[in-house]
Amino acid sequence: MESATRFSDVAAHDANRADQSVTLDSRTFDLSFLPQALSSQCQALIESYHELHGYACLPDMLWKAQLGGFIEMHPRFRQILKKASATRSAKKSNQGFVEIATAILSLEILTSDFARWSAIFPEAKLKARTIVEGIAGGSRTPLMECYLYPAKNISTAAIAALAPPPNRQSNAAELYSASIPELSDDRLALPCANTVHTIAHGKSA
Repeated sequence: MESATRFSDVAAHDANRADQSVTLDSRTFDLSFLPQALSSQCQALIESYHELHGYACLPDMLWKAQLGGFIEMHPRFRQILKKASATRSAKKSNQGFVEIATAILSLEILTSDFARWSAIFPEAKLKARTIVEGIAGGSRTPLMECYLYPAKNISTAAIAALAPPPNRQSNAAELYSASIPELSDDRLALPCANTVHTIAHGKSA
């Protein structure tokens, strides 16, 4: 709980700094436009990552990504952050930070054209870009760098897990090539992608 409380304090401080200012109005902060399928897959990826590495590092990841001010400025995020930092339940605290990270990761994926989600949901991409451009400091895809490209290595399992539903995507080879152009000849991710699709959608291989 110490890391959650510390992040809450840092976020509140960042929100008051001029270089962390967010000028978006309340309508822009409405994240109901995020595709449910994308949010669900992002949440599953985040939870899988922290089940392996622990949830204590999640507040630190958000803090190091300089997302404190943005989170504090978002009414819903601010409410979640306050509860996550005050509760004595580790489970509830973890759920709060996962919800925040899920929304931000979904925004990053839409903005970055990852796996062609933005082509499937072009209007959502435009709204996501407006929000992401309001985040000051550092990379605009810090959580993608944490969850998809840890330690400068491509996480093929994570990439496969974030593929759009089969009825909304191209074939696996085209998907992987579009996501990581420089590795278009590397087929190591394709069996993983097919396996994830099979498990996620209940289809036989």
